[in-house]
Amino acid sequence: LSGFPRFLPEAAPEDRPGLEERCHGASDRFHAEHVPHRGADWGPKLTGAGFTVEDERVITVNIDNTDGSRSEAVGAYALGSLRRLRHSVAEALTPEDLAALDRLLDTEGPGSVLRRDDLVVRTERSVWAARRTG
Repeated sequence: LSGFPRFLPEAAPEDRPGLEERCHGASDRFHAEHVPHRGADWGPKLTGAGFTVEDERVITVNIDNTDGSRSEAVGAYALGSLRRLRHSVAEALTPEDLAALDRLLDTEGPGSVLRRDDLVVRTERSVWAARRTG
């Protein structure tokens, strides 16, 4: 796992453009300190643990839902992911950014991610297939 997926356009939300990138920057700094193996190349780690790496793949996900249709699944995924992201970055955000993030997470509010029709899912995942050596 290299990081949280991204959902919002760069210019969103309208009152705090770039909010998601600032949140990801804060998350990256937090994880670099507390979870330094996040995003690591696990091939050597698996080999060192007695496995033979058979294959490695990077899966790129890019679900574009910006055609004006609102996907409940993408909205729910964005809501859950941004809630988890908020938990780890709240102390590092400015009060204005935190308030904007809270508006996105307010499922009853007009600015909720569940009401946006410009959400996408962008992420990468690395996968290794390995077998026990010997």
